[in-house]
Formats: sequence, structure tokens, C-alpha cells
Amino acid sequence: MSLDKPYLDVPGTTIFDADQSRKGYWLNQFCMSLMKAENRARFKADERAYLDEWPMTEEQKQAVLARDLNWCMRLGGNIYFLAKVGATDGLSFQQMAGSMTGMTESEYREMMIKGGRSIEGNRVVGEDGDAQAHRQPQGAAGRATTQPGTAGRN
Repeated sequence: MSLDKPYLDVPGTTIFDADQSRKGYWLNQFCMSLMKAENRARFKADERAYLDEWPMTEEQKQAVLARDLNWCMRLGGNIYFLAKVGATDGLSFQQMAGSMTGMTESEYREMMIKGGRSIEGNRVVGEDGDAQAHRQPQGAAGRATTQPGTAGRN
């Protein structure tokens, strides 16, 4: 029996709840494996082979290979575990967060310094705020490239 989840109507937000935790268990275990230097080296040497050692779905593996954090989160990834992938790539958390919006690091930093996204137009899915799916990706980085799995996703 599925619980009523009114929080699913928050635009641009994936809530990591028990269902997401179950869905992303192996994805998150893979991420945590990157805490060890020898596993990071193995992953960087042959990403696909290392991912194939984990019983993740093919879609989860594709999301990791694409470094599409929003896609990973929709597939059960927890952002704090996914940060291990970014760290393995030499990225700061701020760079990773910017990539999730399609903004450059400096655009993302500036938005956050100004107080983040406005709640106006972003209370529920279907409004016209900047966190809505039809406004993604944002920023110069989002306009410059579109990775597999990102089109129309938030």
C-alpha cells in the first residue's frame, strides 16, 4: 500500500524517502564504495566495468556515466552519496549543484548569494517559476550542452 505523498508536487525536488532509498540501494552503495582510494582508481580506469560489478539497473548505470545527478536522484540516488562521484571527478559540491540546474558554478553561487530561487511560481508543479520543468536547464552551462537523460527532466 503506497502512502499519500503530497510532497511529490514540489517542482524541481526529489524527496529521498523510504521508496527512493529502496530503489537506489545499490546505486548508493556504489557511491559509498568510492570512499576508498583503490575503488576510485578502479572506477576511473574503467567506469563501465566497475559499474557492472554492482547490481544496479542499466538506467542507473547510464545516469552515472552521464554524470546526470538529477537523473541519478530520480532513480533513488541520495545527493550526499552522489557527491562521492563528483569528488572522484574533482568537483566541489557547489559545482555539482550548479550542474543540476544547468548553471555554471559562478551563476549558481550568485543565485544562492541572492537568496536562492524565489518561492513565487515554485510552490507546486504547473506554476511558471524558475524551478519548473519547462524552465530547465537554466544558465549558460545548460544552454551550452544537454547530456543524455537530461532533456525535460528536473
